[in-house]
Amino acid sequence: MNTITVFKGDGIGPEITDAVLDILNAAKADLSYEIFNVGEAVYKKTGEFIPQEGFASFEKNKILLKSPITTPIGKGFRSLNVTLRNKYDLWANIRPAKTNPCLNTLFSNVDIVTFRENTEDLYVGKEEVIDDDTVIAYKIITRKASTRIIKAAFEYAVNHGRKKCTCVHKANILKKTDGLFLSIFEEIAKQYPSIEANSLIVDNTCMQLVMDPGQFDVFVMPNLYGDIISDLTSGLIGGLGLLPSCNKGDEYAMYEAVHGSAPDIANKGIANPTALLLSACMMLDDLGQGDVAASIRRALDQVFAQQKYLTPDLKGHATTREFVEAIKSQIKR
Repeated sequence: MNTITVFKGDGIGPEITDAVLDILNAAKADLSYEIFNVGEAVYKKTGEFIPQEGFASFEKNKILLKSPITTPIGKGFRSLNVTLRNKYDLWANIRPAKTNPCLNTLFSNVDIVTFRENTEDLYVGKEEVIDDDTVIAYKIITRKASTRIIKAAFEYAVNHGRKKCTCVHKANILKKTDGLFLSIFEEIAKQYPSIEANSLIVDNTCMQLVMDPGQFDVFVMPNLYGDIISDLTSGLIGGLGLLPSCNKGDEYAMYEAVHGSAPDIANKGIANPTALLLSACMMLDDLGQGDVAASIRRALDQVFAQQKYLTPDLKGHATTREFVEAIKSQIKR
């Protein structure tokens, strides 16, 4: 049995966490849980965003399932997601976006996996006030970080029968930073002759994605572009509520829903737990419980196909509980 750490988060976080754990138990996942409340709400009560016991649990178990955490915009503490990624060197953010044929989306041929470098670029958060009217942010790109994320993308392509790897950059303008990332990509691509390799400027990538997403397979890119492009790919499949994500390092792994904490619908019983559920399925795959993950994905597809138990974000009228019970019912069948 695998013991994992669970962070419930803010807003709808506790609701979707409980929903996902309920489904995992119904599917007989071989897991036990160490569960912690974290985030802004906890800080207001205790002065800690993440209790020390939560950090200790993750450091012991190495696996974290995390719900959304509220981050104030433009003030207050830095994103706890960024904090966790840096503290545990979770250098690879992997976000697969795949069209579900049972849902009514703009495109039917999306199957893209985005590999986002997760520890540097503008997300180092290093800023300097020059004067009252001028602020500088530092963009950091290193050979070490670029090499490991690019190699991870090509290895994924080889191991999962993918055909193409695309580097996204802005090296036409940022000739030193993005230029380094692109040159490393071109060097590493030569080591994988079976994988087609190409590169695109980030703005062109956005245009191409909304015109013909079927041309793309595996993406790899620096941190900021990865954040933007992966959100865009989620829009092609129906939204962030359907996009799973994992953050991996050499020792630790964190699986999370990348959508926000949605405080406007918290405690209303209508939140969609799909993104966190699919992230949990990625976790099960990595833990050698792929059969359990497959049974959950099949059940989810069957519920989507029925259309009867879709939550409001999917243009349905079901509650979170009705959605969860429908999935559990399919699993039992």
